[in-house]
Amino acid sequence: MKKKILLVFLIALVCLTLPLVAKGGKEAKGSMKFAFSIMQLDNPYFIAVKQGFEDRCKELGVEAIIVDARYDVAKQVSDVENLIMQNVDGMMIAPIDQNALQPLVETAKAQGIAVVAEAQPIDNAHGMHIVNEYEYGVAIGTNAAQWINEKLGGKAEVIIISQDNVEPVIQRGNGIEDTILKLAPGSKIVARQAGDTPELGMKIVESVLQTHPNVKVITGNNDSGALGGYEAVKALGKATADFYVGGGDATAEALAKMKEPNSVYRATVDILPYDTGAAVADMLYRFKTEGFPKEQEVVYFPMKPVWQEDVLSGKFGN
Repeated sequence: MKKKILLVFLIALVCLTLPLVAKGGKEAKGSMKFAFSIMQLDNPYFIAVKQGFEDRCKELGVEAIIVDARYDVAKQVSDVENLIMQNVDGMMIAPIDQNALQPLVETAKAQGIAVVAEAQPIDNAHGMHIVNEYEYGVAIGTNAAQWINEKLGGKAEVIIISQDNVEPVIQRGNGIEDTILKLAPGSKIVARQAGDTPELGMKIVESVLQTHPNVKVITGNNDSGALGGYEAVKALGKATADFYVGGGDATAEALAKMKEPNSVYRATVDILPYDTGAAVADMLYRFKTEGFPKEQEVVYFPMKPVWQEDVLSGKFGN
């Protein structure tokens, strides 16, 4: 009699869990694991995304796993393979090269793992929280062009610290360059080099200023490289009242630099990285508890110019 009761209980339990499996959910709420494969954790933007992701996962009762690819495609592929072997429930991936990852994404999806691309696209992911790269470049370039026209008489020598080492992000650099030359046609781009860490940004600016000492504008594809450029400008004694350093992502580090005495870090663009990390955690959770979407869900980052004067006045951040 006891064996029959146990058998009935087990059958009932299986029937209750089948709907979750059919929808893509492998585990009960509160016992899931979500991973974030980051292209480069040294970037302050990704530090903020990571924090938002981890905080939201904690609120959801989900374990968060973080892996840093360090801008190495082979390492990111290996990291994602390991996460699939660990049978995580969901993955947020900031891809270095989506072509290298797409087969693994198919494998993950076949195992019921939710996959969301972050920052740059993965065309076969369940969802994407990404930036429109060219339009982001337009926003960053518009800030620089505004400074050139208002403070430098419409003419300036410009350094662009790009991310041309990441294929999808080349379009952001194109947006910056096109916009500066369109809105401030008297300007000249004297250098466009990849370097989206503070260390690389500093090296680029130190080198370029030796051959182009009249540079007055440095703009990064993001705040990370621009922060290094800012430090190089200070160290070289170039931080004059008409000098412009700007970037994008509105990282805490960039906002702090704007507040320094006589700072030449003039502008950035807010794309809400902390909120993005939290939003992707929510998307993964929804996919696992409510079912996968029939078509890929795509969310584009908002973009809001942030000027130094707004930070100093408290208008931004309150």
